[in-house]
Amino acid sequence: MAEALVLKAERREKMGTREARRLRSRGKVPVIIYGHKQEPVSAALSHHDLTMEIQHHHRLLGVELDGKMERFLVKDIQYDYLGDTIIHVDLTRVNLDERVQVMVEVVLKGVPEGVHEGGVLAQPLTSVELECPVVSIPEEIRANIGHMKAGETLTAGDLELPDGASLITDANTPVATVRVKEEEVEEETVEEAETTDSAEPERIVREKAEEEKPKS
Repeated sequence: MAEALVLKAERREKMGTREARRLRSRGKVPVIIYGHKQEPVSAALSHHDLTMEIQHHHRLLGVELDGKMERFLVKDIQYDYLGDTIIHVDLTRVNLDERVQVMVEVVLKGVPEGVHEGGVLAQPLTSVELECPVVSIPEEIRANIGHMKAGETLTAGDLELPDGASLITDANTPVATVRVKEEEVEEETVEEAETTDSAEPERIVREKAEEEKPKS
């Protein structure tokens, strides 16, 4: 992990959409700082420096405001409509001995055996919620899925968590599954339906022929 920067923040005296646009035009990102029963503070950070921290998965930021450096946890990030550019961030005050609840990305590693056998890998859950020390927030959780066969499921409870972390997400929630290809299932269903449909008209025609046959 790259070493975290100390970001320099400036207070915002003016609010509103127009002021936020002006800040962004200057390469700044509007932020709100709150927590620990203190009044919320409106500030601005360098867009470049903040983006670099987020890209390095730094959730705990050192921010200098009014000449004082404090640690803040990134609680919420808002992006533009394209999902590329940060336009607003919420930060919350934390102590370094606190435990916090955070969402952490799950990264799958390897190709399941079931995929080599013709199955399809699906990942219905891309992040899990953990409780962990604020100084030990993991960048991601890696899960080796190379052993998974067709029909098998990896749940949140199967994930290996870092020391000191506990799972908040329901342990039974599926994270990854290897299933049979849908087209193969559909083909079998169609074949069964065609067999049934082709037999039924033949039986009806035969019954009708028997009824119309002249009696001797």
